[in-house]
Amino acid sequence: QVQLVESGGGLVQPGGSLRLSCAASGGTLGYYAIGWFRQAPGKEREAVLCISSSDSSWYYADSGKGRFTIARDNAKNTVYLQMNKMTTEDTAVYYCAAAPTGWGGGCPSSDLFDTWGHGTQVTVSS
Repeated sequence: QVQLVESGGGLVQPGGSLRLSCAASGGTLGYYAIGWFRQAPGKEREAVLCISSSDSSWYYADSGKGRFTIARDNAKNTVYLQMNKMTTEDTAVYYCAAAPTGWGGGCPSSDLFDTWGHGTQVTVSS
């Protein structure tokens, strides 16, 4: 069973950028689709973006389009979420999650991610 650990969260000013990392252990990252989710205070968890085991990206929400990108480095067993042009609406705890889609699979429905990290706090504020 793969384990996931997020890092890279922190405080950023509006308009700024941040890169989050999701490091995997106990499994081969290339076998999984990796998704990024976020939960803002008082709101439900939102699926943001996914990268498939075949390296295609899928945006679950319009909020990240044009601003967020995702990439994986299988040699480092790490997936990155690059966030640009950030706004206060991006303030949330960000989680990465894995779905065992197998080699060459696509991004699944957001409810099929079954392994989760503990999250990293991102705060956008001036």
